[in-house]
Amino acid sequence: MTGLHTMKITVFGATGMVGRHVVSQALLKNHFVRAFGRNVHELKDNNKNLELIKGGVFDTEDIFRSLSGCDAVISVLGGSFDGLDKTRSLGMKNIITQMKNTGVMRIIALGGMGVLDHPDGGLIIDQPEYPKEYIPVGKEHQKAWGELQASGLNWTFVCSPDIIDADPRGNFITAANVFPEGAAFRINSGDLALFMLQELEHEKYPKQRVGIGSV
Repeated sequence: MTGLHTMKITVFGATGMVGRHVVSQALLKNHFVRAFGRNVHELKDNNKNLELIKGGVFDTEDIFRSLSGCDAVISVLGGSFDGLDKTRSLGMKNIITQMKNTGVMRIIALGGMGVLDHPDGGLIIDQPEYPKEYIPVGKEHQKAWGELQASGLNWTFVCSPDIIDADPRGNFITAANVFPEGAAFRINSGDLALFMLQELEHEKYPKQRVGIGSV
């Protein structure tokens, strides 16, 4: 894919900290956006390229409807940190199923840096120094990644450090499957959105995890 043609993109988690940036930046690039979420009408935007779809990621019909006729998916689903909220893992499973049913092949999804490879072997989440409070949500991201790996889709899993609620600055670096050397353990929500749209247009990291951080 190149940035030369417009796409119809379904955005899951469209009203969240990253999702709002994905929607606004995609519209600036003249893409058609289907914004999916429970509170999606908070996105008061009269842009003719924006379609609001109120729905939940556990509702098969809602997901199917939001994907029909689309070119690609950007998933920035949130959820709680206690591991009891299965939005990330089961939501991903449902999205993948309906992508197959609608013939949509490309998905860029947001995860956490715990599922990146550690230099000493294994994943970052498996290391003894990994913060205990992040393990439940990290395991949810790990399950979502597993669903993507088994899906047969053209996926990219963006594994983010701490997300700062701020506009894009473009001062970030990325690396395949590992956390990029020299990057800070934080990233602006606007920069995450910027990178996910760049990846959609240029496809540098097909079927890979991506480490990302500010510089």
